[in-house]
Amino acid sequence: MDKNWAYLLCRLAIGLSFFGHGLVRLPKLTGFSNWMVDQFSKSFLPDALVVPFSYILPIAEFIAGVLIIWGLFTRQGLLLAGLISLTLIFGTTVIENWDALPSQLIHVAFVAVLLAHLPYNTYAVDKIIKK
Repeated sequence: MDKNWAYLLCRLAIGLSFFGHGLVRLPKLTGFSNWMVDQFSKSFLPDALVVPFSYILPIAEFIAGVLIIWGLFTRQGLLLAGLISLTLIFGTTVIENWDALPSQLIHVAFVAVLLAHLPYNTYAVDKIIKK
């Protein structure tokens, strides 16, 4: 029983992180996009890749967060969160923003642990749907 509660606690923590990242960026998408383009201006990545990604990122973070928090399509939400984290790690290394890397690695670790322990996801909408 404690493992189920521990899973829920970890799932909510990582879900809230993704949800919060997306939530605060959604109302200011253009400003966020401009900031991201500026961050990558000296990298080899072209604006043609950075701009669309900067608009998709907050939406993807928000969706992943909602799915993970609710425990709805938990596996897919976690996989989306993992993909987001991996792309952020790539971008972080490209612009040599080493200070941001530990946080992103922690996100990947949370996602990996949650995926590996998915059977403990008992307090979730997924369990209600499977009944």
